[in-house]
Amino acid sequence: MPPGWNAVSAFVVQLCLANQTKLMTEPVPPTAPFLKLENIGKRFGGTVALDGVDWSVNPGEVHCLVGENGSGKSTLIKIVSGVHRPDAGGRIVIGGTAFDHLSPHHAKKLGIQVIYQDLSLFPNLSVWENIAIDQELGAPFLAVRRKTMRATAKEVLANLDARLPLDAIVGQLSVAERQLVAICRGLAAKAKLLIMDEPTSSLTHHEVVRLLGIVHRLKSMGLAIVFVSHRLEEVMALAERVTVLRDGRKAATLPAKQVDYHRLAELMTGSRIDHVLKAPGLETRESVLEVRGGGRNGEFADVSFALHAGEVLGIIGLMGSGRTELALALFGMTKLDHGEVWVDGKPLKLHSNQDAIRSGIAYVSEDRLLLGLNLRQSIADNASITTLDRLANSFGLVPPQRRSKLAFEWVKRLGIKASNTAAAVQTLSGGNQQRVVLAKWLATNPKILILDTPTAGVDIRNKQGIYGIIHKLAKEGVAIVVISDEIPEVYFNTDRILHMREGRLVKEYLPGATSEKLLAEAVFA
Repeated sequence: MPPGWNAVSAFVVQLCLANQTKLMTEPVPPTAPFLKLENIGKRFGGTVALDGVDWSVNPGEVHCLVGENGSGKSTLIKIVSGVHRPDAGGRIVIGGTAFDHLSPHHAKKLGIQVIYQDLSLFPNLSVWENIAIDQELGAPFLAVRRKTMRATAKEVLANLDARLPLDAIVGQLSVAERQLVAICRGLAAKAKLLIMDEPTSSLTHHEVVRLLGIVHRLKSMGLAIVFVSHRLEEVMALAERVTVLRDGRKAATLPAKQVDYHRLAELMTGSRIDHVLKAPGLETRESVLEVRGGGRNGEFADVSFALHAGEVLGIIGLMGSGRTELALALFGMTKLDHGEVWVDGKPLKLHSNQDAIRSGIAYVSEDRLLLGLNLRQSIADNASITTLDRLANSFGLVPPQRRSKLAFEWVKRLGIKASNTAAAVQTLSGGNQQRVVLAKWLATNPKILILDTPTAGVDIRNKQGIYGIIHKLAKEGVAIVVISDEIPEVYFNTDRILHMREGRLVKEYLPGATSEKLLAEAVFA
């Protein structure tokens, strides 16, 4: 187990205790499973997505499902929820009744509810309408019973000891609030099994704590809960049991208290993954970027630091600390109200992101799906979008072969797994999508690369691959900023760490000169 991993897990637990919740990590008493899968298989053409999977989830249990992207997690969830039909020979047993397959309607009727990452809410409707909408869908010829729906929504929120304005428009709520609405909608639909797919990927640490408290309350109400997460510290702190999928097969189902980080990683990938500190040695490198007293009203203030050629600089802070706002200002998406930015010893006036790109600055945003990629377009389209002027011929047109050649080179260099460069980005795994975003910006030949939460929603093997790309770029002289709220990510992959809180840089740390535990204590204080 890497140094400090227990510290990170402990902070999750301690924060939950501070919110008067209690994580139950002891095995639940023996009981008949609510859900039992027997010999579940699924093939898509020649691809084996699942092969002979046996699995069960008990009432009142938090059962974590983990695995790399492509391991079969999504296919398993879609079979349980009725989206996919399993191959012949498998059985789905719900409450003691066996089925060879389910439909989505039948699965919901049996009490199975899935909260996907996109939450699948109606953004233009109110909180109460979203929570109670399922009961109206079952009565299409009746007038909408507004009073009954509002009463249902109010009751469900009260059961969770949660507060949301019933008339608020869901599209105007925070991610955490929308997630609460999705959970309440499942409860209003009489859920008995709640499947939560990567529920913490877009939440702050305080919002994670609140969510874990809600999960415990749901568990105490007798719900069976399946929690899918790439964040292994949450898995070990929250679950009674953990099931690991690898290559479509069940690698293991174990009590959570019997596994640690290394064991889970090894079960997921088939190999041991160790964390090693970066070797120091940047004292003689020249400064390529300097921020002097940078500030933007209401977002961050008095920020000063230098970034050197070949350096990986970590900026760590919780959501709301000003870290992303700083990155946007350095990339010219917003303007500084105070201070200066210097590149290669010269002051730089950033009026737009085009000024930043021309000066050798590239930025990979924290939301690759919304801001980083056009998911319906091809790998070649996405990888070449930043260099169209360079690829264009004398007539201002971009020959397809030039675009394809550039994309192929980056697919090969970054190890992007795809059938060809014409494949739509939406067909790729999260880790490969993130590599396409990197290709898009590395094609501009940047001297400064800003990476905002570069491994969000990425499985453990792809995380290691992205870290390897970062280290290789640094060896080639690229100056890199890694912005994150994950302690191990910055501790083991950067040369220096700047801690940002409430819009200010509060302290600098050197990995190795401080411990991961002390860094975690400072960030979560």
